[in-house]
Amino acid sequence: MDRLTEMEAFATVVDQGGFTDAARKMGISKSAVSKHVSSLEARLGARLLNRTTRRVSPTEIGLAYYDRARHVLNDAGEADAMVNAMQSEPNGLLRISVATDFGVKHLSPVLAGFLHQFPEIQINMVLNNRYVELISEGFDLALRVGDLEDSTLRARKLATTSKRMIAAPSYLEKFGHPKRIDDLSDHKLLHYSNQSSGNLWKITAPSGEKRQVRTGGWLTVNDGQSLLNAAKTGLGIAYLPSFLFEDALGRGDVVEVLPDLPYDDLGIYAVYPPGRFTQPKVRAFIDFLVREFSAEKQAMSA
Repeated sequence: MDRLTEMEAFATVVDQGGFTDAARKMGISKSAVSKHVSSLEARLGARLLNRTTRRVSPTEIGLAYYDRARHVLNDAGEADAMVNAMQSEPNGLLRISVATDFGVKHLSPVLAGFLHQFPEIQINMVLNNRYVELISEGFDLALRVGDLEDSTLRARKLATTSKRMIAAPSYLEKFGHPKRIDDLSDHKLLHYSNQSSGNLWKITAPSGEKRQVRTGGWLTVNDGQSLLNAAKTGLGIAYLPSFLFEDALGRGDVVEVLPDLPYDDLGIYAVYPPGRFTQPKVRAFIDFLVREFSAEKQAMSA
C-alpha cells in the first residue's frame, strides 16, 4: 500500500477519534481505513492504536509516530499547494507599503504597466513614512530604502541610490560653505525625524571613517520631500537620497554640500514575509520592479 496514504489514514483516525469519522473525512470506506492502518502497523512492527468498542486512542509509540507523520503530511500538503500556486496566474489583492517620497516619484508611474500586464491583480498602495509590521498589518510587501531593520523578512534588492548633503545657493551665500565635516556643527541641519539613528547623521569621511554629526536647525519633519522643499527655500542643509533631489539639482535649486566626500550608498529593497514559497502576485510584482528599476538605476544612483 502507499506509505503516505497509510500515514494519512492513521493520522485521520487519531484526529477524528475513530475509524467511522476518519472514513467520512477521507471519503473512503471504514474497512479501507482499517486496512491502511493495519498495513502501517504491520510494516512498522508496532501497535499504534488502542482499540476498544467505545473509542480509539494512540499508544505511546503511536502518539510519537503521529507527531512526525502529521509534519510529513503537512509538508506534503504545502508542497502540493506550492505547485498549484506557482502554476496559477497571479491574481487577487496586493497590499503594498511604501515611503511617500519613493512611492510618488518612482512607484506610482510604473503601476499602470504592471496592472496592464496582470489584469487579475488589484493593488492597494499605502504611502507612509514609518516601518509597518507587514504580517500584523496585513501587507504583502513593502519597499524600503536604506538599512533593513527586520532580519526575519525576506528581501530582494531592486536598485541603489546615494545619500548626499544639499542646500540652496541662497543659504550658502548667507551662512557660508562648509569645508569639512566638522564645519557642519556651525550650520542649520534639517532633521528627518523617522531616522533610525535619531538626530544624528552618519557620514563617511574621506579616510573611510564613519562620522556622526548631531543635527539641529529650524525644522524637523518625517517626510523627505518636505525636507527638500525646506532646503530649496534656504532653511538649511538636508541629507537626502539622490532620487529625491536630482531634478532640483539639475535646475540649480540646490547644490551639493561637501561634494568631495565619498557617497553613502543606500539599497532599495522589496521586503515580504518569510515563507516556504512566494505568492504568485508578490513574485510577479517583485520581478516586474526588478526589470523596471534596472533601467532607472543610473538615475537613482546619480
